[in-house]
Amino acid sequence: MTEIARDGYTDGLVDCNPTDNPTLESIVAERYSRRQTLFGGVSAIAAATMGGMLLSACGDDNKAPVVTAGANATVSAGRLVTLSGTATDKQDVTVSWTQISGTSVTLSNANTNNASFIAPAVSASTPLVFEYKAIDSKGKQATAQTTITVTPAVLGFTSVPKGFDDLVKVPEGYSVSILYRLGDPIDAATPAFANNGTDTNFAKRAGDHHDALYYYGLAASGNARDDNSSTRGLLVMNHENITQIYLHANGPTSTGGVRPEAEVLKEMEAHGLSVIEASRGTSGWTYSTTSTLNRRITPLTPVTINGPARGNALMSTRFSTAGTDGRGTINNCANGFTFWGTNLTCEENWAGYFRRAAGDNAVRGGATSKSVVALNRYGISEGASGAYGWSSVVPADAANTAYARWNASASGASATADFRNEPNQFGWVVELDPYDPTKAPRKRTALGRFGHEGCWPSNVVVGRKPAFYMGDDARGEYLYKFVSAQPWAAADGSAADRLAIGDKYLDAGTLYVARFAADGTGTWLPLVFGQNGLTASNPSYAFADQADVLVHARLAGDVLGATRMDRPEWTAVNPVTGEMYLTLTNNNATLRPLTGTDAANPRHYNDTRSGTAQRGNPNGHILRLKEAGDNSEATSFTWDIYLFGADSAEADPANVNISGLDATNDFSSPDGLWFARPQNASGLVNPILWIQTDDGAFTDKTNNQMLVAIPGRVGDGGAKTITNTGADGSTRTQGTFVGKAATPTLLKRFLVGPKGCEITGVDSTPDGRTLFVNIQHPGEDGSLTTLQSSWPATQAGGTATARPRSATVVITKNDGGIVGL
Repeated sequence: MTEIARDGYTDGLVDCNPTDNPTLESIVAERYSRRQTLFGGVSAIAAATMGGMLLSACGDDNKAPVVTAGANATVSAGRLVTLSGTATDKQDVTVSWTQISGTSVTLSNANTNNASFIAPAVSASTPLVFEYKAIDSKGKQATAQTTITVTPAVLGFTSVPKGFDDLVKVPEGYSVSILYRLGDPIDAATPAFANNGTDTNFAKRAGDHHDALYYYGLAASGNARDDNSSTRGLLVMNHENITQIYLHANGPTSTGGVRPEAEVLKEMEAHGLSVIEASRGTSGWTYSTTSTLNRRITPLTPVTINGPARGNALMSTRFSTAGTDGRGTINNCANGFTFWGTNLTCEENWAGYFRRAAGDNAVRGGATSKSVVALNRYGISEGASGAYGWSSVVPADAANTAYARWNASASGASATADFRNEPNQFGWVVELDPYDPTKAPRKRTALGRFGHEGCWPSNVVVGRKPAFYMGDDARGEYLYKFVSAQPWAAADGSAADRLAIGDKYLDAGTLYVARFAADGTGTWLPLVFGQNGLTASNPSYAFADQADVLVHARLAGDVLGATRMDRPEWTAVNPVTGEMYLTLTNNNATLRPLTGTDAANPRHYNDTRSGTAQRGNPNGHILRLKEAGDNSEATSFTWDIYLFGADSAEADPANVNISGLDATNDFSSPDGLWFARPQNASGLVNPILWIQTDDGAFTDKTNNQMLVAIPGRVGDGGAKTITNTGADGSTRTQGTFVGKAATPTLLKRFLVGPKGCEITGVDSTPDGRTLFVNIQHPGEDGSLTTLQSSWPATQAGGTATARPRSATVVITKNDGGIVGL
């Protein structure tokens, strides 16, 4: 009897499927040729039904990977974000991360489970979506997504307490290393620094009193400029002064008032600038002793005189009778940079190095003669001895005038027979090309002569003339601005001959001085010969020409009635808003008496230090201004006072601690000032501002410090009336304009330095992940027998008997994020 099959099958010849559905054989036949054989004779239908390597008609047990992309998260701009994905599969898998949406970021290790990126700058909460993908060895894949919401930048650290340790102290989560110290050799032939006063040849060693610095990027190899390199670059730094006793074995010596030539040569060479190559390796940052770009610029380095004063009789000396050349630069304090890749270094307290003999006034024609009026206005009075006694040296080579030039007395038959005009060769902004050691620095006389603290450029706009802002660092001096005669051309930013571009923008233009009005506005007054009393008929000083106006810019500012400020120092420009910030370090009661305040310098008060009264404005303030129309060429502006220094524990909160400082951010005597670079999140949207102190009034409460802030804008506060109090208890009111309060979220103390130091000089790599800071003159109040400090030896737990050394430190965030955020 014949059985009817209820389940479809084939014996290869007879179809026993009773339905109209396709047979298994017909399905397989559609996919594989009957003539195909696999695995040495196994039929196609066998391969299909055995679950082999080919697609199975009965299903494939290889499944796609199981993946996760981590939970959604929220972070603030500038933080390091790590994306963590997982993939589970029986097979080997290949993984990758890609960004799906949101502000574009650069992913590191994108082809691993754990990719990372720096959260970008944002002005409001912004979602960024990322996809994690895994593909197994058989081609099956799976994806998962995660969303990282980025919020605006915040100061992401706990404030460092005030203190007196002989260390550089930074927040938890940060590290400090020492890069470049006084005496460190800059070439391979110079021996290591002994630090006992016997070392010589400072022309090949790091100078003293490290001050302002700037990082110039280098390509990965060779000497080419690369503004975006964060792993290799040149550090250009000033060496403002010296701590004399530590440079010599037993301190400085003299015999009958005559200094030894070898000692003075060492002291001169320890001034000036360093240009050194530094790079980041696997173990951190180091500087090179073999770089062909390393060099020292000292008071002995040949320089050229450029601009309107070049060749003027006021610049003529025995060394350069034509008045076109000079020797070196000195007392270089703050700095500036240019958008064409050069460095600006600024000559500050240069006047104190010059000697003038008793009776020199009479030789020059009496107290009312032009040269005597000018010398007195610049602080080189008759009888001045000159710092360090350099002019007393009797050189081994009688023809060597490197020491005699520090005697500004009129001792010869004319100005070309002596060095009476040598002071006129100092007090300038000096431009140098860090990438080209063959070219002499150029003194830019169009920018005026005074006690230059810094020279910071405005933001540049194509077709608009750039400006440079400059403080004259002395109590009662002025704020200046130089506006180039040439509008900015973008192509000049990458020109090969950088100093020639400097000639274009810095040798011609208009120098202005600031006058601040009581209503919160201000005016830039042009220092132009023939205008506003700057003429030969001026009764206080008869100006002969434009060179005379620039050489004697202080006298010109007096004539125009500029506003005398509380020691104007560093300037900084917000890279987003273009607003200019100015530190006004402090003032005393003599120059800022109770009856002598004004709206821009509004306080007179007492801040007691160790029981001693300090009256005037001993804690200083930071002023900011906004150019009319946000235009660097403007001749008017609005202003307010961003921050007032104060002791939060003792100061009157209504009239002294006006910014509302507390123990986490109180400070005194602001000096160094720098906005973060716009190449990273700390310099975008709301750029952070670094503030450094050079203080004596608050050092009974802490060593000097560095703070970081997120400032607002001019006008974010309002008008305020202050009641000032004199020594006798009398009071006087003063109106002013103040910024919004400095809350602990907007201003924090980031660093406290070692004993006796000043914190000065700060810059970062373009990516913001490395910060360079200079520590100047630690232990300056000590002696060879009683050291005040032994830093930087103490930083790594070294001996407390080592002589202190100024040094550059490197600060990084342990997780690799942007410093400060």
